[in-house]
Amino acid sequence: MSDAEKLGQLFTRPGVRRIFAALDREGEELRIVGGAVRNALLDEPIGDIDLASTALPEVNARRAQKAGLKVAPTGIEHGTITIVVEGTPFEVTTLREDVETDGRRAKVRFGRDFAMDAARRDFTLNALSLDWRGQLHDPVGGRADLEARRVRFIGAPRLRIAEDFLRILRFFRFSACYGAGLDAEGFDACIALRGGLETLSRERLGAETLKLLAAPRAGFVAERVAQAGLFAYLGCAPWPARLKNLRPLGQRGDGLLSLSALALHSTGDVEILSRGLRLSNAQKQRLAGAARVAAFWHGAAAAPSAASLREALFHFGPEAARDGLELIRAEAGASPSESSFTQARAFLRDTPPPRPPFRASDICARGVPKGPALGAALKTLQALWIRAGFPSDPQRVTQLIEQACLEKEDSGWTRNER
Repeated sequence: MSDAEKLGQLFTRPGVRRIFAALDREGEELRIVGGAVRNALLDEPIGDIDLASTALPEVNARRAQKAGLKVAPTGIEHGTITIVVEGTPFEVTTLREDVETDGRRAKVRFGRDFAMDAARRDFTLNALSLDWRGQLHDPVGGRADLEARRVRFIGAPRLRIAEDFLRILRFFRFSACYGAGLDAEGFDACIALRGGLETLSRERLGAETLKLLAAPRAGFVAERVAQAGLFAYLGCAPWPARLKNLRPLGQRGDGLLSLSALALHSTGDVEILSRGLRLSNAQKQRLAGAARVAAFWHGAAAAPSAASLREALFHFGPEAARDGLELIRAEAGASPSESSFTQARAFLRDTPPPRPPFRASDICARGVPKGPALGAALKTLQALWIRAGFPSDPQRVTQLIEQACLEKEDSGWTRNER
């Protein structure tokens, strides 16, 4: 398929032509910009379609509403409005020029020059744009870099990074997504300015780190990042070998599981990572579950047995058991397709967590008094039930209840008379 055919598909997306008809008129120009153009040329999945305009945001909003389109002023002070067509949001941003930057944010003014707007972007492959005629505009050589799978800063890398230090991590993320390697000049600039990462908010660091670690070539790139000492902000020693073993090269992954593989050595690291990257409570809980299961199976050189898998499901739940399984597999250096781990994965997918077929009342009915004695008997019963392989047969469960009561009775308590 030719470039023209690939790019032409963008105009078949619902709503795109309606927005162009409303905004690309009366001396103003509208273009599709950034990731949608890049991914169309690469035959990669296309997410949101972003657009850039020469018109002021108020003008774009007025014209869109006149055409019957729903408008939300989501970032109008920064030049951005969101147009919703058939339930799909499209961000339309007025062209901008940087006035001042401090490494974290930029002060901008509105402009009318697409080339100047492209020049303020981070990488050449993100500076491509497409007009309504289907003409590709490439002011900084992004198409050639895309063809060569080269992620290259626009202009001098150090100047680009100094405008926003998050571009250090973005360089590695885009390299892990689209690059065949790491551009040497860009890599050297990232190392030289790595101290700038400490000036960024932990929320921005966390979000960008998870995106980087989910990228298809994250294992390869993370190894170079770790060697250069750029993961110091994590607060935990990186383990790039385990991350590389987590999934095949070229496969997009789960950012949080990848973070676990890269930096989670023990349950104590959960708090360090959560605080350092401002993770949500749900993300923190998931890391903690993975850490506990990995510790439960610590040192395993092969996939756990069915009994051990069932025990992990009971103690930690399905998600934690699945995550922990992948961590011990990666640590052991086993391939994701290794048969024993494939079978273990299927077991966890198809097996519900065991539910105890007994209650405290079953023990009380046998004369065990409420209080510490009951708690101890329940704990003994659960241990016996787990050791027996989680039986559900009523006769076997009754035997275990009696056994637990006898063991606790031998410890010194007296049954209540019934």
